[in-house]
Amino acid sequence: MISKLLLSVGTEDDPHVKLMMEGSTLRKVKSRFWKKQRHFRLLEDGLTIWYKSGWAGKVIPVKPSFFISVSDLEAVREGHQSEVLLSIAEEFPAELCFTLVFHGRQGNLDLVAETPDEAQAWIQGVRKLIHKAQNMDEQGRQDQWVRDWFLKADKNKDGKMNFKEVKKLLKMMNVDMNEDHALCLFTMADKSETGYLEIEQFVHFYKILTQRDEVWKVFQDYSGDGEILTLEELECFLRVEQQEGQHSSHRAEELIQRYEPLESAVNQSAMTMDGFQAYLCSLDGSIFKPELLELHQDMTQPLSHYFISSSHNTYLLENQLTGLSSLEGYIQALKRGCRCVEVDSWDGDDGEPVVYHGHTLTKKILFKDVILTLRDYAFKVSEFPVIVSLENHCCLEQQTVMANHLRQILGDMLLTAPLDGQIPERLPSPQQLRGKILLKAKKSGGLETRLDETLAYEASDEEEVADGDPESPTLKDPQAEENKVSLLWFLMLVHTNLISRPVLSQKSKLSRELSDLVVYCKNVRFQGFEQARSNATCYEISSFSESKAKRLSKEAGAEFVRYNSQQLSRTYPSGMRTDSSNYNPQDMWSTGCQIVALNFQTAGLEMDLNDGFFRQNGSCGLILKPDFMRDANSRFSPEKPEERPGYKPLRLSIQVISGQQLPKVNMKEGSIVDPLVRVEIFGVPIDQVKAETSHINNNGFNPVWNQTLNFIIHVPELALVRFVVEDFDMTTKNDFIGQFTLPFTCIQPGYRHIHLLSKDGTPIPPSSLFVNVSISELT
Repeated sequence: MISKLLLSVGTEDDPHVKLMMEGSTLRKVKSRFWKKQRHFRLLEDGLTIWYKSGWAGKVIPVKPSFFISVSDLEAVREGHQSEVLLSIAEEFPAELCFTLVFHGRQGNLDLVAETPDEAQAWIQGVRKLIHKAQNMDEQGRQDQWVRDWFLKADKNKDGKMNFKEVKKLLKMMNVDMNEDHALCLFTMADKSETGYLEIEQFVHFYKILTQRDEVWKVFQDYSGDGEILTLEELECFLRVEQQEGQHSSHRAEELIQRYEPLESAVNQSAMTMDGFQAYLCSLDGSIFKPELLELHQDMTQPLSHYFISSSHNTYLLENQLTGLSSLEGYIQALKRGCRCVEVDSWDGDDGEPVVYHGHTLTKKILFKDVILTLRDYAFKVSEFPVIVSLENHCCLEQQTVMANHLRQILGDMLLTAPLDGQIPERLPSPQQLRGKILLKAKKSGGLETRLDETLAYEASDEEEVADGDPESPTLKDPQAEENKVSLLWFLMLVHTNLISRPVLSQKSKLSRELSDLVVYCKNVRFQGFEQARSNATCYEISSFSESKAKRLSKEAGAEFVRYNSQQLSRTYPSGMRTDSSNYNPQDMWSTGCQIVALNFQTAGLEMDLNDGFFRQNGSCGLILKPDFMRDANSRFSPEKPEERPGYKPLRLSIQVISGQQLPKVNMKEGSIVDPLVRVEIFGVPIDQVKAETSHINNNGFNPVWNQTLNFIIHVPELALVRFVVEDFDMTTKNDFIGQFTLPFTCIQPGYRHIHLLSKDGTPIPPSSLFVNVSISELT
């Protein structure tokens, strides 16, 4: 059986796909010392790669080892494009090597083929299948999801299931339903009357099972005959419910052409229930305005007028004491649209600077390799500038080595002089800085100062707060490294502020070569708003610990906003966050801080907010601030939003109607979730509120709430709305099921679907919420 995906994309005769379906012996590589042969094969569905240590030809054994869904794959890297494959480069040439890259934080899979032709077959074949899978419509994604479940449940791999097996599978899929009804639907789907459902019949069975009564009701409200929506009826729905306004007529015709599956209905300019549901489940029917997903903002204003997606300790994949340092941290951050990465540089033993979290057990990686990675990945997702926040701990000689690497590896990408050769009165725009990498570091003197060969400097940006700020603890006794247990204990004392370290000596030197590379992001110590008003230049940037930034916001919010209209600010997590946890970035955005650095490696609420905020504007990593935060004379304060000119709060009303195919969180047999929905608002302090529905017992398949949650939004331009679904538990903390976060200004009113994301920020199709959203002025 050839899958519909293969047939639809024309790959059933593709030689690469054919070889994948025949199977190959590939080496799975975890390290220089762990390289084992595994047998890989693309299954007939064209959606799943199976592999096992014991080869069984085309016959899949009863207990297969692993399945990889093509939908879980993001890309294929060719050659030595991972640290693991680089470590075995002498043993296996690049033409044999490739890496399967997964969505989210799941580790990559490094593989070595036996011949270059075999490697190319897998590289090209997987790329084709990923491309086609990514371009499937919503119905295709749902069909794939159903097939994946069928494969998981088909234990004996005979490609069919009886009613008893189907009942068990429904439980696995979070469906708890009446057995008589299920049997009736099973019989309808078993058209061959064999007592078994094959995979295509099961997909049909599931479609019958998932008919949406709540969508049918909305359809009936506007359909005159209950069978179709005429062009006029669809226009009325779009105008009244979806608030499409004067565009309703053109929009109705467009949606019929795009989503109506019946050609006869299209010819009548009408929409059936299937077309209506397809529209509501599509991007056009999602809660996020599709046009705001595209790059649409003015990118010609000074860089200080933009929020910039920013990473802290970018090299780390785990905690700050013993975690793994990896080039993958930079790759993953840049792929998520990050435009400011951090590099902590220290002296290396062989004259080559290294990057790691100093005086800890975190792994060291070469500074040179980090810069090579930036060269290769900086502009794959976004064309706008990348800022390298350099935390410099190196001696003079190795600083010069760093400067040489930056110049030689990055070449013209590296900005080394003002764009027009003039001392700027304001920062250049993202548009002017396209394709450029900017170094943020210490610089002796200003842009107009000619440097001596070596120059004294004070302290790097995060070290400066060691003077009186308890959030930057550092190591004082490096001899503790002789005993790892003692060191870990010592580090914990350090990070809980029971031990502190001295600031770098004032006699430390900064090489001319490195200082020369700093143009628009010169690190300076913040000495108060009054000093900044009288002496600061636009290319100076200060860093603030999270507690200092919050304190300034509370005590002098309006001044902080005005300061940030002219200059860049960077905020970073407390040094006591040894687990690489994050602070709420919304607190910093509300005062106009542009570079709000987060630990991208740590999933959770804070990264949900960051991902949701920067999803708009083409996910380019820069968001234009509201006009009242770009004004040097602004009176806006996050603590007193009602005092700003143009203050106009809005009412947000969200009817949470239903949920669809919510994932299980407890995989115990027979376990079904008890879901509830919570809506959380993040913004200025007065806007930080939440409300939730009641929970529904034992229904993760199609829970219906029909509950309305109401909010007042005082500063809509800064507000984020987060939808969270949890599995209610009376005795312990609720389990997370899924979430979706978006800016308030990007919400589409009307009947909308919210396609849920995992804790990792990756889609979990076909899980969604169905809501009705209303936005109105507060009267």
